[in-house]
Amino acid sequence: MSKKTVFTEKAPTPVGPYSQAVISGGFVFVSGQIPIDPETSKLVEGGIEAQTVQVLENLKNILESINLTLNDVVKTSVYLSNLSDFQSFNRVYNRYFEVNPPARTTAQAGLMAGVLVEIDAIANKS
Repeated sequence: MSKKTVFTEKAPTPVGPYSQAVISGGFVFVSGQIPIDPETSKLVEGGIEAQTVQVLENLKNILESINLTLNDVVKTSVYLSNLSDFQSFNRVYNRYFEVNPPARTTAQAGLMAGVLVEIDAIANKS
């Protein structure tokens, strides 16, 4: 099975040995995105809603770089630093996945300092 890596300047540059996304077997596996503004390389401030917008924009930009949209996402994994942010997070997430939302896992996780949310995704490329 072949594997192709994805890179776009419209999403944060990886800071370690991983790709923004990998295409393999008709699927796109998008690495966990945190609320880094790709233009400034700085963490977005403003709370869970502002950070969720940035994370979803990063995911959207990676997918758009290979001619996909958020509608092609079949599964997301969401990591929240505090589950008390769940309702606020969900309000923003719902705006991006209004119709036929993907399957999703949501868990509380120890994220980097200041990061309130991280999301990875699997999209169907076929």
